[in-house]
Amino acid sequence: MDLLVIKKDPSVVVKNEIGKLFKRFNVFEYKGSGDSLSIDDYYKTISYGCLYKALGEHVNEIPAEELTLTMIREAYPRELFRILEGSGVVITEKYKGIYYLSGKVLFDTQVIVTGAMDGKKHPGLKILSKNAQEEDVRTFLQEAEQAKEPGERSNIDAVLQVSVSENAELFEKIRRDERMCQALKELMKDEIAKEVADGRAEERVEATTDTNLGNIKELMKNMKWTAEQAMKALGFSEADCSKYSAML
Repeated sequence: MDLLVIKKDPSVVVKNEIGKLFKRFNVFEYKGSGDSLSIDDYYKTISYGCLYKALGEHVNEIPAEELTLTMIREAYPRELFRILEGSGVVITEKYKGIYYLSGKVLFDTQVIVTGAMDGKKHPGLKILSKNAQEEDVRTFLQEAEQAKEPGERSNIDAVLQVSVSENAELFEKIRRDERMCQALKELMKDEIAKEVADGRAEERVEATTDTNLGNIKELMKNMKWTAEQAMKALGFSEADCSKYSAML
């Protein structure tokens, strides 16, 4: 089960549009780019809320009135909303791209349509799309530069990794902008360092392989040995012998 629960301190007031619905316990269902949000997905999320409520250590430790559901999808779930409205659920667009469900619902619920959201307020969600907009990416990078806490940086890295994989051409364009390129490098310096380290390690392996092949060939030429005799003289393991035999 892929489930995210955010616990909120009752004394904290959340100003973010997404968090204004939050109560003490908040269950999330996030649909990736291209995933559907059907009526069955809706009831599955409700079941997550019910299961989480039932997991308290004592009866009604998690009151239903203190639990919310949030479902996130890029495209407007037209068919889902049609079925829900037909069953007595009231759907209200509370904020741009954020719909509150009321009436025949077990828990306070919101459906977030990231494709319709304000990119200036929610760039982190907007850039997870396969069709992210350059303006939203730039807004996200500018805001992300201000993040200092390790937890924030970790979350930013996770968002960037997904967005870069989904929007390679767009990020290549942004990398040509010197200031944005520097921002990307700073935000993803750990990943870049790892890539450099991996690349150097690969280069070392390739160099060692080339050297070993050269030594084998020299012994075969000068000593008139077979490849097996040369590798045995060099003290190669069985695995290495099989590896280099395939290269000769």
